[in-house]
Amino acid sequence: MVEHNALSATREAYDAVALTYAQLFRDSLHDSPLDRAILGAFAELVSASGGDQVADLGCGPGHITAYLHELSLPAFGVDASPAMIELARQAYPGLRFDVGSMSALNIADGALGGVLARWSVIHTPPQELPLILAEFHRVLAPGGHLLIGFSASDDPSHPAQVFDHTVAPAYRWWPDHLAAMLRTCGLTEVGRMVREPRPTDRRQFQEVQLLARKAPAGAA
Repeated sequence: MVEHNALSATREAYDAVALTYAQLFRDSLHDSPLDRAILGAFAELVSASGGDQVADLGCGPGHITAYLHELSLPAFGVDASPAMIELARQAYPGLRFDVGSMSALNIADGALGGVLARWSVIHTPPQELPLILAEFHRVLAPGGHLLIGFSASDDPSHPAQVFDHTVAPAYRWWPDHLAAMLRTCGLTEVGRMVREPRPTDRRQFQEVQLLARKAPAGAA
């Protein structure tokens, strides 16, 4: 199957570069005040909604999972790459990290107060993305929040644009199109952050983080 081959290829690619990736990105938040701001807003909203567990999906070497813990969220990480999970467990032995697939999460229905997916859906073939967004909706509790990050397409007539990612083939998304996909899955956008590319960025793409919410219990 196409999606199985894509997942396997992505897993193998990240396994091969896990140590280098961890070294490059472990301190990435230090110079990213906007990222810290949106993560802080996400943490505040999750806590205000009841503070249930948060899954950092596509957690990589675990640095963002650890940051969520610094923000007092009971977070755990999930990644398809066993090598990434091993590095995360070594770096943050007090936290939970599991090997898993976003398309079939080993998480009970409605168990989470928050789902974080920072650039973890970019390697998903476009025809498979609705399945993953539906899985996010399934594991969120009523009133729970999703924060999803991705690189923006620059052409609304082509909402998913493939690009040459350093590790594995990846896709950019037109933000309004992805927001509409979230609505179809029962997740309503409540805000977004758009960061313009910096002169030093290798790729001159906008970076987008969408914040969405599952309807509270009893909502029409």
